[in-house]
Amino acid sequence: MLTKNHNDICAYKGNIIWSSQLGKLQSIEKGYIIVQDNNIKGVFSYLPAQYNNITLKDFGNKLIIPGFVDLHLHAPQFANRGMGMDKELLQWLEKYTFPEEGKFSSLDYAKTIYKELIKEIWKQGITRSVIFSSIHKNSTRLLLDYFIKAGLGAYIGKVAMDRNCPDYLIQPTEVILEETEEIIIAYNNKSNLVKPIITPRFIPTCTPSLLKKLGELAYKYNIPIQSHISENFREIEWVKNLHPEFENYAEIYNHYGCFGQVPTVMAHCIYNTEEEIDLMNKNGVYAAHCPDANYNLANGIMPARKFLDKDVKVGLGTDIGAGHKLSIKDTMVSAIQASKLKWLKSNKTLKWLTIEEAFYLGTKGGGSFFGKVGSFEEGFEFDALIIDDTPLGTTNISLKERLERFIYIGDDRNITHRFVGGKDISKPNF
Repeated sequence: MLTKNHNDICAYKGNIIWSSQLGKLQSIEKGYIIVQDNNIKGVFSYLPAQYNNITLKDFGNKLIIPGFVDLHLHAPQFANRGMGMDKELLQWLEKYTFPEEGKFSSLDYAKTIYKELIKEIWKQGITRSVIFSSIHKNSTRLLLDYFIKAGLGAYIGKVAMDRNCPDYLIQPTEVILEETEEIIIAYNNKSNLVKPIITPRFIPTCTPSLLKKLGELAYKYNIPIQSHISENFREIEWVKNLHPEFENYAEIYNHYGCFGQVPTVMAHCIYNTEEEIDLMNKNGVYAAHCPDANYNLANGIMPARKFLDKDVKVGLGTDIGAGHKLSIKDTMVSAIQASKLKWLKSNKTLKWLTIEEAFYLGTKGGGSFFGKVGSFEEGFEFDALIIDDTPLGTTNISLKERLERFIYIGDDRNITHRFVGGKDISKPNF
């Protein structure tokens, strides 16, 4: 029975593929997704009788899949993609990243880069993102406003740094806290899709006082936290030298209330100890797997299987600009390839990721950080991509094979529609 009127409910017909559980694909050929008030009512192989008179959008033989979720990227590094890839992490930050981020003191520069960034995110079918901005309050507010205007989902955080970076990026602790709280108050209830997130860059650039107060601020407003952990050997050694009183990297974040006391995502997680992985599981901390960035800066390979075997929540991140391409589809492929190298290195003890698992990580795995996002289960928000894979070759193959082929050799030209929160989102018009 319809609860309001026919305009509040719609059926989408096509070849539906989604993953509600790690390692398992669900699919219905020429099935129906019923969406009401932007949420999914159900997925059916036929149209139930009570929905016979509702609006039907028939996508024919196209694929309908959940929207892609990018759990970690740096908005002000968009112009730096593909540069400095011969540097290691700390050298790359000093020579490329910090100077580029300094440019976002100019609102005009921020406008130019952020408009292009958001168009590319839309183009690549990324419907939700977790994003580092720069230290600059006004540029961060601009980025939040642009995402709201575009209709794409995101958590966006003003980066916090009060030590160990260039003078033009260091801010006094109290200024960081004041500006961060100002953004929280202004944007926490402004949009259902776009929200602020607390963003200490990483331990080396944040004093204990700043970390403690950021943790308190996050708890006060129930705002999530994002940061980095265990990306590079030199970084880890630096952290040990700065904080010899702690047993490991994760314990520092945890001590200051920045490790799962509110929803938390940590990027990279290449060299986490078993104790750190256990703590992530205990505290519900997400790991953002960024294989391209890990390759490009010669950091290493995250042992994704270890985290999954210990029931740690894992999603995928493009991590631009250390990652060279803003595509979660391609990141799925990189994650699979990285896991196969890890399988060989572990004497075949760490099983590699399957296409089903990588697809889950790039949809529901990261999407769950946003709530009921990334799957076609009842009650989930309708984030979806419509895929025309006919240019890729014959469709006389299984739906799984069609999905796999799109992930490996398709591109943005195969995406014909992008739905976010139940709305068909057109190209951002800035």
